[in-house]
Amino acid sequence: MTLTTDQHPDFFVRHAELLDQAVARAVDRGYWTPYPETPSASTYGAEAPDLGEAAFRGLLDHPFHLEGHPTTGTVPAAEVSPYGFPLGVSYPALVPEVAVATAKAAAEAWRRASPDTRAGVAAEILARLNAASFEMAHAVQHTTGQPFMMAFQAGGPHAQDRGLEAVAYAWNEQKRHPVAARWSKPQRKGGPLVMDKTFTPVGRGVAVLIACNTFPTWNGYPGFFASLVTGNPVVVKPHRRAVLPLAITVRIAREVLAEAGFDPDVVLLAAEKPEERTAPALATHPDVRVVDFTGSSEFGDWLETNARQAVVHTEKSGLNTVVVDSTDDYAGLLRNLAFSLSLYSGQMCTTPQNILVPRDGFPTDHGRRTADEFAADLGAALDKLLADPARAAATLGAIVNDGVLKRVEEAAALGRTAHASRELAHPDFQDAVVRSPLVVRLEAEADQDTYTSEWFGPVCFVIGTDSTAHGLRLFHDCVRQHGALTASVYATDEDVLTQARTTALEAGVHLSENLTAGVFVNQSAAFSDFHGTAANPAANAALTDPAFVTGRFSVLQSRRHATAEEQIHA
Repeated sequence: MTLTTDQHPDFFVRHAELLDQAVARAVDRGYWTPYPETPSASTYGAEAPDLGEAAFRGLLDHPFHLEGHPTTGTVPAAEVSPYGFPLGVSYPALVPEVAVATAKAAAEAWRRASPDTRAGVAAEILARLNAASFEMAHAVQHTTGQPFMMAFQAGGPHAQDRGLEAVAYAWNEQKRHPVAARWSKPQRKGGPLVMDKTFTPVGRGVAVLIACNTFPTWNGYPGFFASLVTGNPVVVKPHRRAVLPLAITVRIAREVLAEAGFDPDVVLLAAEKPEERTAPALATHPDVRVVDFTGSSEFGDWLETNARQAVVHTEKSGLNTVVVDSTDDYAGLLRNLAFSLSLYSGQMCTTPQNILVPRDGFPTDHGRRTADEFAADLGAALDKLLADPARAAATLGAIVNDGVLKRVEEAAALGRTAHASRELAHPDFQDAVVRSPLVVRLEAEADQDTYTSEWFGPVCFVIGTDSTAHGLRLFHDCVRQHGALTASVYATDEDVLTQARTTALEAGVHLSENLTAGVFVNQSAAFSDFHGTAANPAANAALTDPAFVTGRFSVLQSRRHATAEEQIHA
């Protein structure tokens, strides 16, 4: 049934309180989430876990249905779960020219809608995504290799948090200026000059989201929702190995758009066939005005150089660094780093890679530890963390692709292994490829060519330095030249911590200090932690700050003379 205008649900009214809260929480930066992160039946409903899994299972071995979605063919089933089975899901194909033209044609009413209306629709999409969190968790797990708990949290509620954060910033920035204003300029003779002016935020045009394999929703939702709320239609180009999570997202978004009275083609899925590489054509299309990308530095740099007609936001690769000076909780330091290195097998853009340690030793509450001893102790902490097979599987997940496995093998072949990577059996999925982290012992000067490249995956370098000061200089130079998304320092001396903060500010990277408990350097919380800085080569944007949203729209004005009667009362 087609709804009349009066029958369209007012999603802004439904979610106005939530949106106000989100704007406030983005200002105060404290802990807040409207989306529970625990996959509990008591929170989501007794039947939610089983229904979500059944919904996921129902998608397997079938074409993915998107009601009314345009198509130029079929993308054959190609996704294979890192846990060892094919998904068997095919998708509608949409060549770049048709995708962009269709999105552009669908955009008129969406562009005319008010920021309130667009934010309300986005908040409703997020509410329905939250209700589908169990279905999404299985989709994320079996396209990325994340363990289930992480897939639920990072793929569901935490991604939704990041999406809502972007909605809040985009909505708030569009409301910075009044809708209308009267301008009255006094004159020496006669009445004032009076003008009536309007101010309208207008989206730039078609937006393209180029998503990654490992975190399709967590990294994808900020750009998706920021573009949508600022009045831009969005073409979603998933990674060919992780289509399903974003196909579910597109399905839900299109359903909400249609219910709200908008053309559902404001959101389109542009999956690519295995032999295709459509991202360059999409990103450089003349009508594409916004691009969001997560992935390799090579392609991110290419986009920044070649997609000149668009505002381009990139998150790329970097050298996440830990500087160790001293600690009064050596066991806590080791536990924290072991978990950070193991979580999702190090397949996170925020996982530490380079640990800079004075080679002759640093003070701890267990005595002085040299770089060699630290590397051995870190290996022992990894063994302890991953000793139980069930716990290991729930922490490591599965290796996402052969490229990661190849890097582990290449790092082991360096001949400097301090703690070997182990092949582990997954208790539930016998065909999953599971590896524990590899710890390699390097030297600051002799091995610079090795550790100044990114080794994405379960690979960690313990790098011997002359001193903490030497380590801080290396930290600064590596981040300035190669980029980083995270950094951390361990020190008991406040002067050293101050030096580390100063170095991080100069390098342009976020810093964590003395993490020994339940917070880890590779985790960040929406509404409180920024992700990326736009201040070093690893990213040219931050999730989320005003700059992430303001380039997606312009404020256009109209003005006219007030009528004679209006001028009398001005």
